[in-house]
Amino acid sequence: MIYNSAKEWREAPTKRVLLFGMSGLGKTYLSNALRASGNWFHYSVDYRIGTRYMGEHIADNFKHEAMKVPLLRELLKSDSVYISSNITFNNLAPLSTYLGKPGNPELGGLPFAEYMRRQDQHRVAEIAALNDTPHFIDRAKALYGYDNFVCDSGGSICEVVDPNDPNDPVLNTLSDSVLMVWIKGSDDHTEELIRRFTAAPKPMYYAPDQMHDYWQGYLAEKGVAEDKVDPDDFMRWSYAKALSHRQPSYAAMAENWGLTITAEDVAKVKTAADFEALIEQALEDKSA
Repeated sequence: MIYNSAKEWREAPTKRVLLFGMSGLGKTYLSNALRASGNWFHYSVDYRIGTRYMGEHIADNFKHEAMKVPLLRELLKSDSVYISSNITFNNLAPLSTYLGKPGNPELGGLPFAEYMRRQDQHRVAEIAALNDTPHFIDRAKALYGYDNFVCDSGGSICEVVDPNDPNDPVLNTLSDSVLMVWIKGSDDHTEELIRRFTAAPKPMYYAPDQMHDYWQGYLAEKGVAEDKVDPDDFMRWSYAKALSHRQPSYAAMAENWGLTITAEDVAKVKTAADFEALIEQALEDKSA
């Protein structure tokens, strides 16, 4: 770790962290609070994915749908209208919509092969965006004068790294530049995340082998053909399994590459000073 003790963290002239964990536990909340303090640069991995690395895919998908409408088709062909995504740190809907959900096209689903093609695009983009972290640390300082830096990673970071491999290229790049911090949720948080997801299922990224296992398992359990799958029902079915699958990976990332804070403690953070004190305590706990 770039800070090996509470003292090193406390006395460091620059503080650089990467937050990881399931979506909905406070990564973006903390990042926004730190940015609002005026002394921290906020780098969003999902925003970088949706702009730099998948922005063209997203815009082309919008155009593909618009071309089905005769009026828009003619306007697009004559360059009379411009279509792009309005993705922001707090609204990643264009990226989620592009990733989509597999299943019945009449219910908004994608053919499984197309869904997996987009999943692979996301995997490549996520690795690239994570590897861009050192560049943005330098950029934040050179362009804007920020010494402090927070990387708001996506919930699927654990799907593109191997926390038990000391030679993992992405984790080595990250750990050389930032302090890796896991926001760990409780059983109550897990139940709440499942409740939210059940109410409004969202697209997610899954490791390829995992997704193939989920897909075949769902088809066998439900006894349905691929093109008859209810996309939302499949996403609900696989979500709880994904939460369970990810927990050991997050834990290994924290044990081998960083440290752990709890979602309960994150909820109490109101200022940058609160956050810095929380990390200081976590470093003391890890040393002990």
